Amino acid sequence: MQIITTKIKLYLPLIKSLQTSLLLLTGVAGYLSAHTKVDWIHFWQMLPSLFLAIAGSTILNMWWDQDIDTKMKRTHKRPTSAGKVTRNEVFMLGMAVSIIGIGWALLINWFYGVVVFAGLFFDVVVYSMWLKRRTCWSIVWGGVSGAMPILAGRVLAVGQIDAVGVLLACAVLFWIPTHTLTFSLKFADDYSNAGVPTFPSTYGEAVTRFAIAFSSVIAALTMGTAAMWIGVTAGVLRVIIVLSAGLFFLAATTVFYPSDRVNLSLFKYASMYMTFAMLLIIPA
Repeated sequence: MQIITTKIKLYLPLIKSLQTSLLLLTGVAGYLSAHTKVDWIHFWQMLPSLFLAIAGSTILNMWWDQDIDTKMKRTHKRPTSAGKVTRNEVFMLGMAVSIIGIGWALLINWFYGVVVFAGLFFDVVVYSMWLKRRTCWSIVWGGVSGAMPILAGRVLAVGQIDAVGVLLACAVLFWIPTHTLTFSLKFADDYSNAGVPTFPSTYGEAVTRFAIAFSSVIAALTMGTAAMWIGVTAGVLRVIIVLSAGLFFLAATTVFYPSDRVNLSLFKYASMYMTFAMLLIIPA
């Protein structure tokens, strides 16, 4: 029993619980945004299937990036890079969790399952294995994978890829650079030591800050448009506009008055913005 408890404690950090929970929330928001009668059987099966698929892809990313993580101060204490778990057992765990999640999703609804699988494929194969070590533009495909949970939830609810689902996915897609690019500025030396190309190392900090501001504006505008199409109340729309204004302000500040403090503020606010935006588009 003690061995099992110890293993669980080592495995839990592999799923990046905060990141996984936020992506799961987007899936819930995508499903409930449809304003249709909730199929509770589908809904309660969606939660574990989507959670397992997201967690599985994260574990597989940890497996693949183990050598990179050992070179970065930010990640060298992770169970994988610290040698607390073997690379083989991380791979086996990631595959098992992924297969269960994708298989469950396909059993619920084949179209929903395909979208969930696409998210895992873009995250693990396209982003991590193929592009992450080759080009800073890999974040675009990482963004595509991050947009799949909300699209999957919407697809499960309405049975198709509709305009609202695409808008919601695009909002997440453009929000992700706001999150990841501020991260790449903060930990530029880490990525350099690991040999991972980033926007700051490829195009410089000024271009990176502009990219952050641009993606923030597009993300907020897209989210606002999606909210109007969903049919949220005027009060909810006003709250989304206020939250978007805060995102605009911090994004503009990073361009014209750059500092580490502003970068960190935008990084934290971007996560808060997406969390509240997801909650606000869920009908009461």
